[in-house]
Amino acid sequence: MIINSVLENDLYKFSMSYYYQVHFPNAWGTFTFHDRNNTLYTDEFVDALKKEFDNLGTLSLQASEFDWAVETIHYIPQCYWEWLRYFRFEPAKIDTWLDEEHHLHIEVSDLMYKVTFYEIPILAIVSELYHQYIGDGYQTRHALAEVMIPKMEKKVAIASQHNLYFADFGMRRRFNTLSEEIVIEYMKEHCPTFAGTSTVSLAMKYNIKPIGTMAHECFMLQAAIHTPKEANYEVMEQWVKVYDGNLGTVLTDTYTFDVFLRNFSMKLAKLYDGVRHDSGDPKLFGDKIIEKYKSYGIDPMSKTIVFSDGLDFEAAADIKEYFAGRIKVTFGIGTNLTCDIPNVRPMNIVMKLKECRINARQPIYGCVKLSDVAGKAIGSKGDINNYKYQLGITEA
Repeated sequence: MIINSVLENDLYKFSMSYYYQVHFPNAWGTFTFHDRNNTLYTDEFVDALKKEFDNLGTLSLQASEFDWAVETIHYIPQCYWEWLRYFRFEPAKIDTWLDEEHHLHIEVSDLMYKVTFYEIPILAIVSELYHQYIGDGYQTRHALAEVMIPKMEKKVAIASQHNLYFADFGMRRRFNTLSEEIVIEYMKEHCPTFAGTSTVSLAMKYNIKPIGTMAHECFMLQAAIHTPKEANYEVMEQWVKVYDGNLGTVLTDTYTFDVFLRNFSMKLAKLYDGVRHDSGDPKLFGDKIIEKYKSYGIDPMSKTIVFSDGLDFEAAADIKEYFAGRIKVTFGIGTNLTCDIPNVRPMNIVMKLKECRINARQPIYGCVKLSDVAGKAIGSKGDINNYKYQLGITEA
């Protein structure tokens, strides 16, 4: 089995699941798979994929995991973890097929507080199986460590030189389970600025901090059922009602950063600890948020930017030096940690919310994600154009 625990998932999946239970207990959604590399897959690969999906259905939250979660992830109440004891993945809900050109399609639908759990395990399974099937090698811990550790030594040197605080965000596109474990073992022992991991099961196993807050899907749901004009504002207000100041890093780019800034009121700028950058020019982003804080009389050095857009350590160091003395910065680094292996091309795969409805009596609406990077918008052409019109976005 590739996935071996219900907690083998990103932390923000649990925080968003509880958020949905509180605010949208009857909301339903469909997640759909996108391969930006347009990889061609085989029928044999899909058969193996379906077997791994079947394995997901055997997982349940164990007593030791429950006890750890209640103690460690204290901002999600115990009643939620009580519910999670009874949660089971339902493989029959995962629709998987190849089209005539052998591109892979995966869709899964359920209530939002449950369907959100499928994204990260599915991506991790696809990535690990892909590397097995194309014959990348490095299937043993020794072989992987032999090629990964020299690279990590250089990364630790950069992190130490620039005092870079960073976390592992690499489960979804990791080479395999071993590669992420090797990263965490090495960084925990050798890098004082290693802050933790988004993979909850590994945070538990290695006694490090689980890290994460929210993802684009929260804003996509809110925009679809209400309006994209106020989606950022509404999610931020509702998030505070659930977490009361915990998990205070807000994602900014679902409908472009400039639209986010229009929704980022003085109250919210003061309430939230900081912001997360996930697309577009990181330096321009930082300059704009610094000016926003200053316009409200807020000292930018009291706030933090989390940069998480396809970073390597050299890029992180450059960003850190650019903002030195102006605002605090930390980094979430994924693929460059867990799939930085010689002669291996990492996957470029995502799963995003395709459609949703607030309850069974209401219509199903298509969901949209816009980006600060041209060509990365997700949604139907009509919905994307509608959102751009509503938001006053005129760029292509």
